[in-house]
Amino acid sequence: MIGPLLRVVASTAAARSLRVAAREAATNSLLMLGAGVALAVSALCLSCAAFVVIDRNIDRASAWAIVGAFWGLVGLLYFVATSRRRD
Repeated sequence: MIGPLLRVVASTAAARSLRVAAREAATNSLLMLGAGVALAVSALCLSCAAFVVIDRNIDRASAWAIVGAFWGLVGLLYFVATSRRRD
C-alpha cells in the first residue's frame, strides 16, 4: 500500500527536478546567446569607432590594417587561451 504511494511521490519529485533542470538549461542557453550577440555588436561598434578615429589621422588603408591587426591579435590570444585549457 505504501510502496505505490512512495513511487508516485518519487516520480513527481524526479519530474519536478527534471523540469527545473530543463528550465535552467534553457535560460542559460538564452543568456549565452544574448551575451554572444551583445559581444558581436560591441565588437562591430568598437571596430567602426576605431576605424573612424584612425582614418582621420592616417590614410584609410593603414586604418584597415591596424583594425585588422588588432582583431587578428585578439583571435590569436583566444586560440592560445582555449588550446591551453584543452590540454
